[in-house]
Amino acid sequence: MFANKKHFITAIVGALVALSIIALVLCLVRIEDVTLPATVKYGMVFDAGSSHTSLFVYEWDSDKENDTGVVSQTLSCDVQGQGISSYTNDPPKAGDSLRECLDKALKVVPAAKQRDAPVYLGATAGMRLLREQNSSAADQVLAEVAKTLQEYPVAFKGARILTGEEEGAYGWITINYLLDSFTKYSPKAHTWVRPEAANILGALDLGGASTQISFMPGSSVISWKEASKLTLYGYNYNIYTHSYLCYGQNEMLKRLAKELIAVRGELGVIGLCSLDHPCYPKDYTETVSLSSFRTSPCTNPSDMRLTLGDRNVTLEGRGNASKCLDAIKKLFNFSACGQHPDCTFDGVYQPPIAGQFIAFSAFYYNFKFLNLTEGQSLATVRETIEHFCTRSWEDLSSSYPEENPDRLPKYCANANYILTLLLDAYKFNETSWNNIIFQMKAGSASVGWTLGYMLNLTNMIPAEAPARVKGHIPSLWAAAVAFIVLTLALGLAALLLFLCV
Repeated sequence: MFANKKHFITAIVGALVALSIIALVLCLVRIEDVTLPATVKYGMVFDAGSSHTSLFVYEWDSDKENDTGVVSQTLSCDVQGQGISSYTNDPPKAGDSLRECLDKALKVVPAAKQRDAPVYLGATAGMRLLREQNSSAADQVLAEVAKTLQEYPVAFKGARILTGEEEGAYGWITINYLLDSFTKYSPKAHTWVRPEAANILGALDLGGASTQISFMPGSSVISWKEASKLTLYGYNYNIYTHSYLCYGQNEMLKRLAKELIAVRGELGVIGLCSLDHPCYPKDYTETVSLSSFRTSPCTNPSDMRLTLGDRNVTLEGRGNASKCLDAIKKLFNFSACGQHPDCTFDGVYQPPIAGQFIAFSAFYYNFKFLNLTEGQSLATVRETIEHFCTRSWEDLSSSYPEENPDRLPKYCANANYILTLLLDAYKFNETSWNNIIFQMKAGSASVGWTLGYMLNLTNMIPAEAPARVKGHIPSLWAAAVAFIVLTLALGLAALLLFLCV
């Protein structure tokens, strides 16, 4: 009996040795280098505009594509209140206004990723104007914003005022990225590739205090002061971009009111307390203080035509589309271009427009309200705007009860301003008008400069080499595990038998 058990234990030990050798061989053969999935990086950009601030959270794979991250939008959050330039009398509130959106952002960025997430704040035309008017006040607002952002567990990279050309160029990047002009995922190749026939689009941006145009000219840009050189996904792009400060729609409305009042003053009207406003709806009135024109560089505070002191003036709407258009055109100095075809206004160089354009921000919002974002002809657009301008304030307020009552009376002026800017300044015509697409989103991402800003910055954020480990073919790995388990079972059986002997 004892001899039989001894032989049985010997057989088991032999089997154990054989199984161990097989398991070892299976573990060692066909080992391959396996690349682990790229880790995800996060970044945040605040768009501190003239009238409001928004926060956008983006994410991208750390290994990047041709040195530029393939970025997607994770969150957008509108900050409550006005733009940060409005907090000059209480700068700490500019920083406090950002907290609610920052708290929301930290809920979507994993805790382990937060301290490595770069956070940027870019201020645009509102702060550019404040810097011109009071540089120390602008610096103080930015300092308070930076102080708040540094309190959070993120990699704060700075708060600064963008140039108008940067704003235009980043908007151009955003549009072409979202519409797959730079790179597109190929399911067949399982990688990102450059489209063979890339359709590079232009960008038209209209904000509260400035407007930007950016596009790739059909020929070379003569004035390199207006050109931007960009490198994205391994390719170089030379684009024309120009920003017009004081030509945003809010500043335009201020300048229009001021000019209407100044002209009446030139005519020697004594005791002026009211005057007609051709762009406002009939029976609508708005009271403005002459002192308000001295708070912005755009309304030329030193204009000697405003000799009426600090009194209030009531603007009475007349709803006259043609006179509205004439008044708006006088805000532009078209004569400064002379006979030069490559010129917009104020003597600014611009090569002939080329290709399709995406018109976003206030271009889109105004035309969306008027139901003019579906590719209508220029004739239809003009007819719609003219008809809208003739409607009375009573008619408009009853037809659009949910529309902001401060914004509703401005649509006639805004729409005529857009027509003047696109047709007379940028020189679109009946034919090229059809190349303008009014759009605010592409997929789930918002069109604006912030995504382009983050894409450009990913060029400067070092890529991480993908992690690599030793791996097996799944079938061999399964067989090796099976033999190891069988070896352990037999080993346990042999141990029990040995203890029972």
